[in-house]
Amino acid sequence: MDPSRKSLIMDYFKKNPKREIHTSKVREEVKESFETHGKKLQDISTDVNQLHHEGRLIKVNLGVYKYDPNYDQQVELRDFTEAVKEVIFRRDGYKCVICGLGEQDGVTIDADHKIARSKGGSNTLANGQTLCRKHNTLKKNYSQTEAGKRYFKHLYKMALENQDNKMIAFCKEVFVVYDKHDVDRHIKL
Repeated sequence: MDPSRKSLIMDYFKKNPKREIHTSKVREEVKESFETHGKKLQDISTDVNQLHHEGRLIKVNLGVYKYDPNYDQQVELRDFTEAVKEVIFRRDGYKCVICGLGEQDGVTIDADHKIARSKGGSNTLANGQTLCRKHNTLKKNYSQTEAGKRYFKHLYKMALENQDNKMIAFCKEVFVVYDKHDVDRHIKL
């Protein structure tokens, strides 16, 4: 029987429980098994990410995942009920809590988990927020603080190009706060 790509990846993570592993290392380690079974190597990162969304792997950082046997057995991923989504949207005025845009502006809104389900977040009203599709995607790609710092980095570069001293000063103050609290130092300006 030909093992699936995901089962080959899970076998590798299960041999390395609780170890933080970058997808490039996974690719390197399972390459031979993949080729033996006629699988496409380029699908590994996608498969690892899907395993994370299925609750099998924990995402530690961008491209870095780990397997915890206890987490794998306990995870139960469910979305907000329609009733809870409606309360979240109503509470947030049917607008993204980050940019203030909503469906009336032609923007799709989502009920987002502040703490992701895959990281133990609940489906409660307190753990919900309204995000536009753009900001929801950003948050999924980065943690909330990473997304924020990357956004301010982008604003800062634009302000420098436009010689907008007021925005330059504002961004610099924001970066000081990030540094003061030792948040996301891996993102360089």
